[in-house]
Amino acid sequence: MKWIVITSPKFLQGEAHFIPRLFAHGVDLLHLRKPGASIEECSQLLDKIPQEWHNRIVLHSHFELASTYRLHGIHLNHRCPQAPEGFNKSISCSCHSLKEVMHNKPRMNYMFLSPIFDSISKEGYGAAFTPEMLNDAAANKIIDNKVIALGGIDASHIQALKDWHFGGAAFLGDIWNRIDDKDVDNYLDYLSHLLKG
Repeated sequence: MKWIVITSPKFLQGEAHFIPRLFAHGVDLLHLRKPGASIEECSQLLDKIPQEWHNRIVLHSHFELASTYRLHGIHLNHRCPQAPEGFNKSISCSCHSLKEVMHNKPRMNYMFLSPIFDSISKEGYGAAFTPEMLNDAAANKIIDNKVIALGGIDASHIQALKDWHFGGAAFLGDIWNRIDDKDVDNYLDYLSHLLKG
């Protein structure tokens, strides 16, 4: 399964040093999502991340930085709904219904489907799909390797995501709540084993 981490919406102390550790533990892509951040603030964060990891970073805003830093791609959202003309790298988007997944699948490299479980980072943001709905979507091939599960994901959910045929898992609160945990490297190794095994 693909392993994606989405940044905390706020800039965190030690974040720039933690991101290379994520990649070293097997994270496939990092989504740089900082709503309200200036292009200068995003550039400053990218400048602190070694260039060897830039081709694994996806932007949620300030799409012009994708070519400047030779990043992996961009992620469309309500704030930035259109790709720049002629953009030829990876393009992804967020979906909140199975109908959206079916509509977007032909034109996207991959999509997030959320919220699959009750959110860790957004209080009161509950799961939008029952297990039965997800079983049916898997059986009908709506969920496949282009669909990435998002929302409340932690290690305890990986087997269920595999059973539902998700192509990957996107982590947010579960990872950033552990940034200062002395056992975080052991947890990242454990996640890598579950996702890649």
